[in-house]
Amino acid sequence: MQRKTRSQRCSVMTMAVSRRQFLKLAGAALSPASLAACGGVDKSRADGVPWAAFGPDSTAEEVTKGLDLTGKLAVVTGCTSGIGFETMRVLAKRGAYVVGTSRSLERAEAAGLRVRGLTTPVELELSDLDSVVRCAEAIRSLNTPIDMLICNAGYRGGGNSRELVNGVERHFAVNHLGHFVFVNRLLERLFLAQQGRIVMVSSRAAYRDVGENGIDLDDLGMKRAYSDALAYAQSKLANALFSLRLSELLRGTRITSNALHPGLINTEIDRNLNAIMRFGFGLLTAVRGKTTEQGAATSCYVATHPQLGATSGQFFEDCNAVTIAESHLHNQVLAEELMRVSEELTAPYLVEQERPDWSEFENGVRGHLWSCPAARIRQPVFTGRSTDSVATTSKRSHSTTVSDIASNSSVQPGLRHTPA
Repeated sequence: MQRKTRSQRCSVMTMAVSRRQFLKLAGAALSPASLAACGGVDKSRADGVPWAAFGPDSTAEEVTKGLDLTGKLAVVTGCTSGIGFETMRVLAKRGAYVVGTSRSLERAEAAGLRVRGLTTPVELELSDLDSVVRCAEAIRSLNTPIDMLICNAGYRGGGNSRELVNGVERHFAVNHLGHFVFVNRLLERLFLAQQGRIVMVSSRAAYRDVGENGIDLDDLGMKRAYSDALAYAQSKLANALFSLRLSELLRGTRITSNALHPGLINTEIDRNLNAIMRFGFGLLTAVRGKTTEQGAATSCYVATHPQLGATSGQFFEDCNAVTIAESHLHNQVLAEELMRVSEELTAPYLVEQERPDWSEFENGVRGHLWSCPAARIRQPVFTGRSTDSVATTSKRSHSTTVSDIASNSSVQPGLRHTPA
């Protein structure tokens, strides 16, 4: 029998419990002794990384204060709620043009309409690699370099019911393989940026709740041992190791890749838990958690701060890079093996990286969008969709400047103007 770690004993159980049992468990979990025990991780400051004057209470707006992201393109997966929405909102507020993805195009569009700035909604179902390819191609059709690729979307099951996607356990398929193909398909656009950044939103579960060997690459269907907590932890470790391996493969380029733990936040990640466990998770986040604004801070900091231009292959918490002793977060051997297995599983959907052709970008969005003075005004909200692979374009136009952008770009946004 595998010995459970302290972190595994502290993790929220997803088994069915009675109301009385739950209240007892919740009381024990929230006691001072239990909270102290859950913090027993050997964590230290990472060497050679600039230390930020921010911490767990910092917000996304605070860590990006004073930054002008005008002219930059950011892609954020899972943009409709939680830290994904807050990340999109703050980046757009600072002037970036943000492409936000969601499983539901309608929800992504509605989220964009709540943001002051320039956004485009695109549909992305990470469990369906054909959808991943369509989404990536829609973004590529913008014909503009990508400055920030923030892989934020995530899945957390409930009920301890093992589900498979093409023979692979669902958490691993959605959280890792979907983003694996997504990054591969968009990597060329990051090469064209002045300084491209890949940000993988992982979790502390990647070092608290995994088994002794990290990820069991010989049993990705998790037939031998399954729980929602373990499956989620393995997928989040895969996010961190993918970032680590990318940092090695991209060494010597202008692209960086880093992973992070956003903090304990009461978002829709718990939507698949039963009502009792959602209530318990809400109690836990109320005692030890962050607000959504605080939870998005590390993502925004790693994606934008100038002092991290040469920082790659790190794991961040509370806006600072950390080293976790006795974890697999820095396991280069496992990262390399994970890359090999992931390539085998997704081979039909991957593209070989070639030298980008700058001629493709002569009529891209970036030149036309940011040359228009009205596009730099942050009062209106504009959202658009790719006509080729996302949805039908609206024919309405609310300003001459917007029409000019649409007519000169390979993507013709269905633009809508909503007063701020």
